[in-house]
Amino acid sequence: MEETTLLKLEHVEICREENVILRDASLTLHHGEFVYVIGKVGSGKSSLLKSLYCEIPIQQGEAQLLDYNLCKIKRKDIPYLRRKLGIVFQDFQLLTDRTAYKNLEFVLRATGWKKRSEINRRIEEVLFQVGMQDKGYKMPHELSGGEQQRIVIARALLNEPALILADEPTGNLDPETSGQIVQLLHDICQQGTAVIMTTHNYTLVHNYPARIVKCENASLCNIGE
Repeated sequence: MEETTLLKLEHVEICREENVILRDASLTLHHGEFVYVIGKVGSGKSSLLKSLYCEIPIQQGEAQLLDYNLCKIKRKDIPYLRRKLGIVFQDFQLLTDRTAYKNLEFVLRATGWKKRSEINRRIEEVLFQVGMQDKGYKMPHELSGGEQQRIVIARALLNEPALILADEPTGNLDPETSGQIVQLLHDICQQGTAVIMTTHNYTLVHNYPARIVKCENASLCNIGE
């Protein structure tokens, strides 16, 4: 398969309030590629991901994600960009008042799915993909942390994103469960979905190798695999 560029950042600067989080940052990501963004807490890893789904503006430089220019994107276009991304949070952010299945149905309906049969089929597909096909009826509080994160990954997959942004997805999980979640993300990547995962867990990076980019001193450095 020909390598197509999914994301291209060139000499990007990201600020929060008055603080420069990243300066002169460049990063290229191709379809189906897995990249770890590593670095200490507070080094700018999460801010980088937030700039990709337009929660934090990019101050200068060039930033192209899918068919969107992130420096010039209009507010009305942001929801359409986000639909093409899957976002996985450290703290799950599941709706606690409904089952795992209903959490997924809520997202599909919110993004324009109408037909009950198609909604059911898609939910069954993603639950199977993350190994949770028997757990859809459970409420979030009835699931372990690892199971909740699998549901979050299923939610991220619903609209067949080109890219999953996983922000410290193992931050609240024990080591064994963390490994299972990272393996799952690698499996998803093998099927063609690119993944950018932030982490400060170097054991995971060592055990599940992929390309590594480091946030340090307000800059991004490629450090290979």
